[in-house]
Amino acid sequence: MPIRPVLPDPQEKRHARRIAAGLAGAYPENISALHFADPWECLAATILSAQCTDKKVNECTPALFAAWRGPKAMARAAPREIEPYIRSIGLYRAKARYLVASAQAVMARFGGVVPERLEDIASLPGAGRKTANCVLANAYGQPAIMVDTHCIRVTRRLGLHQLAAPDRIEGRLKALLPRRQWTPFSRRIIRHGRECCAARKPRCGACPLAGDCREWGA
Repeated sequence: MPIRPVLPDPQEKRHARRIAAGLAGAYPENISALHFADPWECLAATILSAQCTDKKVNECTPALFAAWRGPKAMARAAPREIEPYIRSIGLYRAKARYLVASAQAVMARFGGVVPERLEDIASLPGAGRKTANCVLANAYGQPAIMVDTHCIRVTRRLGLHQLAAPDRIEGRLKALLPRRQWTPFSRRIIRHGRECCAARKPRCGACPLAGDCREWGA
């Protein structure tokens, strides 16, 4: 179901846009960190990236995608055949099952084409709302907010919300920012969480957003 945002006031919107501008200055690149050639590869790589670094996924996927080209080929595979290609990725056995089941679903339900509706993508095995938003943004170029653990942590520290549910956070950020900024903001806030605003030892002294952070100096 569509997320109904809590409408922010003008001051909150200004705060969010300052943060977006700071992120753009610190991380001018606006590209996906995952490597893929088409929507199916984007979906598969995103499923593999759960609880794993994008770097590790990118190390595995070239051989995986060369061996199993597209959902039609992967739908015919057995999970045990996929496992050796992704063994270095966390939860690789479960993810191998997800890849095969998602490929079968794409073939059976969507004619071999990864759908372009959030609800349809989120219904695929191993996917969910965050994965669906990643595919929409990165493969189909649709504006989307990708809420992962980094996004949740950093946006809360920056005072953009005090929420817990990812879908509510998504709605809040959509209300705070112009539609055109949703995808680049998401990519940059996730990168910032990985490189600077870590969970246990954030590099607050080097943070380009310290002036707008509600926890800095608290």
